[in-house]
Amino acid sequence: MEHDDIIRMADDAGLTYDAVYTDLWRGHMCNLIRFAALVAAAEREECAALCDGIDRRYINQADKCAVAIRTKGDE
Repeated sequence: MEHDDIIRMADDAGLTYDAVYTDLWRGHMCNLIRFAALVAAAEREECAALCDGIDRRYINQADKCAVAIRTKGDE
């Protein structure tokens, strides 16, 4: 997820920029970006855990899927 995506989603959620409080907004945006990264990492781990639980007959594909999901945040 890119910085601009997070800002766009914040705008979509009603967290609007106020020019009067520019410094305060920047501080909140830094926290919001860190929060978004934590949420995304937790979501990736939940998805990867689903792959871990796939029927053992398909373990090779499931392992590849789980690794791909877990490394998505490293890009």
